This record gives sequence, C-alpha cells and structure tokens, in this order.
Amino acid sequence: MKTFFFSIFILSCLQAGAQQHSISLQQSKQAALAYSYALKNGELKISSAQADVAAAKSDYLPSVSATGVGLFGFKDFVSAMPPLLEKGVNNLYLFGVTGTEALYAGGKIKTGNQLAALQLQVSQIRKKQSADSVVLLTEQKYWNLVNIQEQQKTILLNEALLNAVLKMQKDMLASGLIARNDLLKVKVQLSQLLVNKSKLQNGRHVAQLDFSMYTGIPFDSLMTMQDTLNKTSTPTLPALQPDTNLNGNANYQLLTKRIEGEKLQTRLANGDNLPSLSVGLSASQTGSINSGIGSNFAPASFVTLSIPISNGLWGRGKQKIKQHHISEQIARNDFSDGQNQLKVGIVRYWYDMQDQLTQISYAKDNLEQATENVKVNQDNYKAGLATISEVLDAQAAYQQASSTVVTAFADFNVRAAVYRYVTAKTESQP
Repeated sequence: MKTFFFSIFILSCLQAGAQQHSISLQQSKQAALAYSYALKNGELKISSAQADVAAAKSDYLPSVSATGVGLFGFKDFVSAMPPLLEKGVNNLYLFGVTGTEALYAGGKIKTGNQLAALQLQVSQIRKKQSADSVVLLTEQKYWNLVNIQEQQKTILLNEALLNAVLKMQKDMLASGLIARNDLLKVKVQLSQLLVNKSKLQNGRHVAQLDFSMYTGIPFDSLMTMQDTLNKTSTPTLPALQPDTNLNGNANYQLLTKRIEGEKLQTRLANGDNLPSLSVGLSASQTGSINSGIGSNFAPASFVTLSIPISNGLWGRGKQKIKQHHISEQIARNDFSDGQNQLKVGIVRYWYDMQDQLTQISYAKDNLEQATENVKVNQDNYKAGLATISEVLDAQAAYQQASSTVVTAFADFNVRAAVYRYVTAKTESQP
C-alpha cells in the first residue's frame, strides 16, 4: 500500500510540473499549419496559378504593339535637287501602331482559359492535401510523445516497486533472513530499469526536438503533451463500416482533374488544325527631320485568315491529336486503378483500427493478470513461499504488460489519424 501511495505522489508531482509547459493536440496542429513551409509554398503556387488565369484572360483583349525606326546617314540618302528639293535627305523616321483582335483562334483562347482555371483548382487541392499531411504527421509526432510520457510513468511505477522490494531485501539481509545474492539480483534488475529510464528520457528529448522543428513551437525540454491515454475505457471505431466515399479525397480529386486536363490538352492541340480569323488596324507616320520632305500619315485596316491544311491531314498536328487521345485513355485507366487503390487503402486502415482494438483488449487482460501475479508473488515471497527470482520475473512481466498497453492505445490514436486522413475527415484549417 505504501508503494502505491508513493507512486501516486511521484506521478502527481510530474503532472503538476508538466502543466506549466503542456501543449494540446489542437495547439500543435494550428502551430504546424502556420509554420509549414510546404503550405507557404502551396500558397505561392496558388498565387502563381492566379497570375496564369489573369494572363489567359488577357488573350481575349486586343493585342497592341508600337514600332519606331530612325535612320541617320553620314551622307545624304537623297541629294539636293533645287528647286524641287533644296536640301539633301540624310535621315528618315517611321513610327507605327498596330492593333489586332482575334475573332476565332480554333478555340485555343477559351481552352487556354479553362486550362488555367483547372491549374488553379489543382493548386488549391494540392495545398489542402499538404495541409492534411501536415496535420497527420503532427498527430503522429504528438501521440509518439504521449506514448513516451506514459512509458515514463510506467517506468516510475516499476522503479518504485523495485525500490520497495530492495528496501525489504536490505532489511531481510540485515536480519540474516536472505543471502546477499538475492539482494544483488534486485539491484541488477533495478540498474537495468534505470538504464531504460535514461534511454527513454533521451529518446523523449529527441522526439521533442523533432516535434518543435516540425511545428515551429520553441523547444523546451520540460514541454509535455496535454493529452493522456485513458486506459480504463476502450476506444471505439469511428463508424460501423469503412467510409469509401471518395468525393472529398484529395488524391481522387487530382485524378479527376487529370482527366479534365488531358481533354483540354487535346482540344488545345486540335485548335492548331483549325482556321483562325483576326482583324486589325494599323497606323504609321513617316518623314524626315529638317529636310524638304514632309511627313506622311498612313492608316490601314486588315483581315487575316489562316487555314492550316497539311498539318491536320497528314502533318505533325494529326499525330499530336492521336498522342493526346492516348494520354486521355492513360489518365482514365489511372483513374480507375487509383480509385480502386484508394478504396482498398481505406478498408485496410479501417481494419487496422479494428485489429488495434483487439490488441488493446488482449493487452488490458494481460496487464490485469500481470498485476495480480506481482501481488501474489510479493505476498508469497513475504511468506517464504516464493523466491526473489519469481518476484523479479513477475515484476518484469508487469512492466512489459504495462508498456504494451500504453503502446496499444497510442497506436490506435495514430491509426485513427491515418484513417481520418485517407477518408478526408482531417481538420486542417489553421
């Protein structure tokens, strides 16, 4: 009973000190989303795609260009011819402005705008995908730290147990009731436990550093995770059966966008084989400075009609269309295969959670038996009915059972996070 209250006291002290530096899972996810360079790059890619959309829309507007040419000769281009031309001409200038408006370009302008809009959608989906990945990895790192914290509590309980046995051994040795060899066995097992305790502490520091560098939360060796593992109750599955609805799945959405993109690429290539019609207006001014020749203004309008013939009938254009149709079929095949793989993955991760619940059930039963076994062996040892080796074996089995329960609960939380990720149930809003 003294051992029990001593263990509770140690854990209470540990938790009281940890509250000053505790971090919740929600805080961790928000910090990681705000800090992630992948999301920052995703936002930049969206801005780039938005610029591409604006550029594509500008193709609907007239194209205007200006041209200026000036010539100066060290000798006259045209000699003086009095009285028609009093001075020789040694310079010429030309300034012109041309505006062109495409009336029909084989549908390439409209298709180009649709492609730009599609790329913007893809960039937005990829950003959401990156955000979901950040949340998933943050949860995995978080529950790993929770697992380590709970393992440390288990170590403290077993350390208290062995210290109580060691004290009892010392008293019995002083009374001449046991051999010194029995005392050494307890010390050896306690030393091994202290080595494991040190390794676990070092592993926690490494995990804390990794967590801090990923989430952007300043590193603090006293930092603790606010959540604990409620081992008194068994968690439940999020649904009675796997949710294979893929509409919200980012990978599924990207597969559908790929098919759309390939169709638009085919239409864009086909536009090169269609006629194009445009109208334009041109105005130019020519003349010479400080000469007897006056300037001349010449406005003009024009219509341009281009009809490709060989390109679409037997040239490269025909083969490009064929290649794009093949790419469309490949995209459709990949869509069907990818859709099946995504559904299989969802079902697999759902059964992983179910298997983990079975592991938790077995681990809890094993811990209950190991706890009773420790108590029985301690009582038998005090009564002289068991050896110290049996007591230490029972303690080792109890420690292993306690550790297994902690790991089983932590693993279930990780598997649940993965399932939420593959079913697009991840909350990834910063």
